[in-house]
Amino acid sequence: MATMKAARLHQVGTTFSIDELAVPKPRPNDVLVKVKACGIIPNMKNVMAHYAEWFPFLPLPPLPAIYGLDASGEVVDVGNQVKSIKTGDRVYVNPGTSCGSCHACRCGQPINCDAYTFLGYFGFGPRSSQVFVDYPYAGFAEYMTAPASSLVKLPESVSYEAAARLGYLGTAYSALRKAGARAGTSVIVSGATGTLGLGAVILALGMGVTKIFGVARDKKLLERLRAIAPSRIQVMSAGDRPVDEWVREHTDGLGADIFIDAVGPGAPSSTSLAGINALRRGGRMVDIGGMSEPLPLEMFRLMCFQISVIGSLWFDVAEGQDMVEMAAAGTLDLSVFEHKRYPLRDISKALEAVDQRNGGFTNVVIVHE
Repeated sequence: MATMKAARLHQVGTTFSIDELAVPKPRPNDVLVKVKACGIIPNMKNVMAHYAEWFPFLPLPPLPAIYGLDASGEVVDVGNQVKSIKTGDRVYVNPGTSCGSCHACRCGQPINCDAYTFLGYFGFGPRSSQVFVDYPYAGFAEYMTAPASSLVKLPESVSYEAAARLGYLGTAYSALRKAGARAGTSVIVSGATGTLGLGAVILALGMGVTKIFGVARDKKLLERLRAIAPSRIQVMSAGDRPVDEWVREHTDGLGADIFIDAVGPGAPSSTSLAGINALRRGGRMVDIGGMSEPLPLEMFRLMCFQISVIGSLWFDVAEGQDMVEMAAAGTLDLSVFEHKRYPLRDISKALEAVDQRNGGFTNVVIVHE
């Protein structure tokens, strides 16, 4: 265990190279995880090639960099201050890492820390650069160090491959919680067959949501989505009808309680506005897809109808633990995913496979042999 293989990016816009590195040692409050699986996110190639230009305010790891956002594996070593994690534990590593001691962290809001950083991806604040120095390892390496506080313990019933999807699932789960999803509520999911949207649908089912309205483009994938729970999921291909008209037809004319906007940066703002217009009085829209066009909102209407527009980023460790417990209990069905497994040496093939995925149903993962 003296050395390990890791896929590293040496120059922006190029491909990963497989390098031999020393296996790191955990610091006192850290753990060493033998990575078993790591998800390939659909946006990875953009981050590698374009994020420095597109989003200069988001710090990137210094090159050569190990990427890999959603890692799961087995704890093989712990720092001498770690008390509740032991070797042999099956874990998911939440890559969202904060400083642990600023005002936001002490208030239990680590995602609002100005050092908040996605290990193996990018950062969000001026102090992210130091986090990358402290934690330079990520899921495209055979071993990685991480704070013990960032681990979600995995039940035996949750596979490493399924756990490697927790990043997108958690993003949707946190959004649904912010919106108050529960039994008796209705939810619109825009981009419902995508990586984020499918997670929002199956989590809404697990949280007891009564009516789910899935909107996307691919009619074949929409029918597959509806088949998960035909009595609770209704679907419509984007553009077939006005969304507000369709939703109100099935909600006694009132509109939906919640709108989860899971469409990506390239979507037009009209898609988001259509979902907002389909909300009932007091409804909540939560954006998790990052649509990048300016959103022209009628603030007087939002005020009169008490409609909230919320941005939601990622999820915390407690929410991650919620989800795996839901999966263990059978209320969150992870069997909808088709896992496409690639060894580390084939990481270039895995990146190409992401572009050929079957919507959100495909889960492309790197598995370490």
